[in-house]
Amino acid sequence: MWQANCRRMHNLADWISGTVMGGCVGRSRMDGQGSARGSARSKKRGARNEPLKKEHPKWKSEYPMTEGQLRSKRDEFWDTAPAFDGRKEIWDALRAAALAVECNDLELAQAIVDGACITLPHGSLTESYDELGNRYQLPAYTLAPPVNLITESSGESKASDFTQKQAQPLPCREEFQLRVRLSTGKDVRLTASMADSIAELKKQLEEQEDIEVTRQRWFFSGKLLTDKTRLQDAKIQKDFVVQVIVNMNP
Repeated sequence: MWQANCRRMHNLADWISGTVMGGCVGRSRMDGQGSARGSARSKKRGARNEPLKKEHPKWKSEYPMTEGQLRSKRDEFWDTAPAFDGRKEIWDALRAAALAVECNDLELAQAIVDGACITLPHGSLTESYDELGNRYQLPAYTLAPPVNLITESSGESKASDFTQKQAQPLPCREEFQLRVRLSTGKDVRLTASMADSIAELKKQLEEQEDIEVTRQRWFFSGKLLTDKTRLQDAKIQKDFVVQVIVNMNP
């Protein structure tokens, strides 16, 4: 997985070098002056800026997570983050820097950060600011795998996952009207049951409101709901409201 991440990191860094930073990444690695230029810009903005520290945050998932689940969780975050605050090009630069840090290429990560005019007040990607003062926060799972990561090739892991699925109680099939609030301001009622997955409800919303599944991002209590999540898993009940962000430009 991590070798694949490194390949993805270099491809993403090359793209950012040519589009986001006008080639600053490549030049920074060659002449070693990217950090100095970034520091000079930060001083002009009057903001505190620390060099990127070599650290990997340690965290534990609520449940043993496979490499594939971690990738899906990260992809959901990076696909959704630009829909909120900040600028997409900065999110792209942070994504490339996060991959570089995970691949232990701190020099490249620093060059990406400097070239995109990103300020790190604590020397960590967990909190950063762009030159316009927008704040960006990265969760720990985007920077490092959990300590209880499961290797997908392990037969024991597959058996463990199967056992966990068998132990889970069957969701209730009783139907009710689920209230969904779109980012456009419209409230929609969907026929749902506790056994329904978010993927199934996305299809129902597509049929009812003509909103493509790829344009939908579902949230409850501030947390992103993945396609495999069932209403029972998220403890979503009849009278609760689920937020749906509709991407107008897929």
